[in-house]
Amino acid sequence: MLNYLLAVLLGVLEGVTEWLPISSTGHLILAGEFLRMEASDAFLEMFDVVIQFGAILAVVVIFWNRLWPFCVNPKGKGFVGRYCRRDVWEMWFHVLAAILPSALIGLPLDDWMTEHLHNPLVVSAMLILYGVFFLLMERTVGRQRPAVRRIGQINYRMALFIGVFQLLALVPGTSRSGATILGAMLLGCSRTVSAEFTFYLAVPTMAGASLVKLLKFFLEGGGFHGSELGVLLTGCAVAFAVSLACIRFLMDYVKKHDFKVFGWYRIALGVVVLAYFYLLKPALAA
Repeated sequence: MLNYLLAVLLGVLEGVTEWLPISSTGHLILAGEFLRMEASDAFLEMFDVVIQFGAILAVVVIFWNRLWPFCVNPKGKGFVGRYCRRDVWEMWFHVLAAILPSALIGLPLDDWMTEHLHNPLVVSAMLILYGVFFLLMERTVGRQRPAVRRIGQINYRMALFIGVFQLLALVPGTSRSGATILGAMLLGCSRTVSAEFTFYLAVPTMAGASLVKLLKFFLEGGGFHGSELGVLLTGCAVAFAVSLACIRFLMDYVKKHDFKVFGWYRIALGVVVLAYFYLLKPALAA
């Protein structure tokens, strides 16, 4: 029963932090100190990634009309004209271009990154560093009139550049959404377009990461035991429900506000992570 309660709490945490540019990894590392499930390390590692699948479904539900590439147009010419939405197909091709860096470079380095960089020092450093980046960006790029105000204005070069920024999120504490939003805004995208493209890019990226972790869990851990499947589904369901609200909040928020508050929050959280793991925890253990 305790594992189900923890799955609910972690689902809420995932649903909020996955979409806001504040690093879900930093929050999950802190949460892991106080909300550790009674399960194998293999399950816990898989849970932290696959729970994102619930968050992905929220993107699909909210943006379904903008993501579904098929239609019925009796007046169209040929198969493409009658049954395909050209602008949506172009958007998906741009998304595929953006995931190339992660697919070609990120996947081979994923285990190495987890083993060598998944520690409080790296997480806190990235939280603070990218918090400062957000503040600097808002003082410079954020004050300029954006050149890209529609998703359709993003081309392949821009998509690939945003994908390179997403690659930076392999370092724990960076924030996938934070890195891609920064990259998009540096290219001249509006805050709304930057956030929206980040959501679209998350669908294949996080679905792929979830599938890889799930396959690895089955191949190396032998699959689910006891109530593990129910716990995972609970976390995914909660992450889905919370993500519905969080995505809508962020899309409304960026229409009227900048990202400074997230920059300051990241810096504060980075200081908290440093203080806890390198001052408070050693003092309590002494």
